Amino acid sequence: MSNVLFVVTGARSWTLADGSSVPTGYWAEELLTPYRLITGAGHSVTFATPGGVTPVADEVSLAPDANGGADVRPDLDAIDGLQHPMKLEDVVLGDYDAVFYPGGHGPMEDLAQDATSGKLIADALEGSKPVAIVCHGPAALLPARTSAGETVVAGRKITGFSNEEEKAAGKADKAKWLLEDRLRELGADVSTGPAWQPFTVVDGDLLTGQNPASSEALAKKLLERLS
Repeated sequence: MSNVLFVVTGARSWTLADGSSVPTGYWAEELLTPYRLITGAGHSVTFATPGGVTPVADEVSLAPDANGGADVRPDLDAIDGLQHPMKLEDVVLGDYDAVFYPGGHGPMEDLAQDATSGKLIADALEGSKPVAIVCHGPAALLPARTSAGETVVAGRKITGFSNEEEKAAGKADKAKWLLEDRLRELGADVSTGPAWQPFTVVDGDLLTGQNPASSEALAKKLLERLS
């Protein structure tokens, strides 16, 4: 069986263009659904955050109507590794067979500029280890550079939370920058599907999902790699 590293945002707020901030964190479905599928298939999961801080879920993502009517708080609280994550800085990539990044607006705050996370992604891809990233998680790709110093997204086919979805969520006009725009600026070949519908893109060892609804499909694609 394989060991999968979940890199989770440690941010608890997202800074907007006007300098104000709003509460955020990871998106519950994007962490819990892949976690259940991966561990259910017999693989182990280790969690890491910048500085080893205990991550928090975006409160909006904990609402029952965002989780098929279920209260997922007890399930998240029961994941001991999530309550006591490793320091991202202490991660040894060789200990893991794959890397998974959940989304939420949190990665737009911290992982979008985290050099340690960026190097982890670049090293994993250069070492032919699958990296799966969903929704706003692709913000973690922004600081990732190849050994030659080039951005890892240049020329790659990827997806992520779309401008259309950000506008529909009422955040586009308030954000410092939009994920889809930034990825395109770095040379990524970005494609998106219908808003809020499952959509994934696979380019070699980089697997990306567009939105919360894509987390299950993305996790299943990662499981195919692990098998």
